[in-house]
Amino acid sequence: MSKTVTVFIPTLNEIDGMQKIMPRIRQEWCDQILIVDGGSTDGTVEYALAQGYEVILQKKRGIRHAYIEGLPHVKGDIVISFSPDGNSIPELIPSLVAKMREGYDMVIASRYFKNAHSEDDTTLTAFGNWMFTRLINGLHGGKYTDAMVIFRAYRKKIFYRLDLDQEAAYHPERLLRTVISIEPLLSVRAAKMGLKTCDIAGDEPPRIGGERKLLPFRWGMAYLLQTLREIYYWP
Repeated sequence: MSKTVTVFIPTLNEIDGMQKIMPRIRQEWCDQILIVDGGSTDGTVEYALAQGYEVILQKKRGIRHAYIEGLPHVKGDIVISFSPDGNSIPELIPSLVAKMREGYDMVIASRYFKNAHSEDDTTLTAFGNWMFTRLINGLHGGKYTDAMVIFRAYRKKIFYRLDLDQEAAYHPERLLRTVISIEPLLSVRAAKMGLKTCDIAGDEPPRIGGERKLLPFRWGMAYLLQTLREIYYWP
């Protein structure tokens, strides 16, 4: 039976990217486009509503809460998490879906697979992505080329199967007083559970407008603690 698809888009002040990127997502590629907004003040929500997109307003700030609050509203069996700031290429959505329908649990649009590359990386973020990917592979048995990227497809049910909705999974946040995202932990736990995953090549164009949300040192330390903690914690 054909699996339904939701394109899941967390936003926070991304009006410039939304206006340029969203018209490139064709309706026939998916069954639902879901916008989860973390408190935009630049017209992002108004633009999304004007285009007829389904919009959820987060109650808690931080990208992780976009997933936790937004996933119950996802209608698709397959979730494609997508950044509307220009970093994700919409035209790769059909390739992700096609690969998922081959029977994978997760497919990553990797910035470092084969001839793909990132135009948005700094020296620091490039090193961080390289380091964490190899750490996750080495400690948890992954075979990733890009364990950190947001642009990926996965089965909705594994979000709950991997306990990614549980606050206990994000304990290192408290130590660093921040809120991180789910992608590294999703990569870690998918590897630990032996789920069927693969990468496809996916370039990362430069950001369009808005401000980079990444807090490299604080988030990096939280991700490091989380990755190390997973050696002993869960399941």
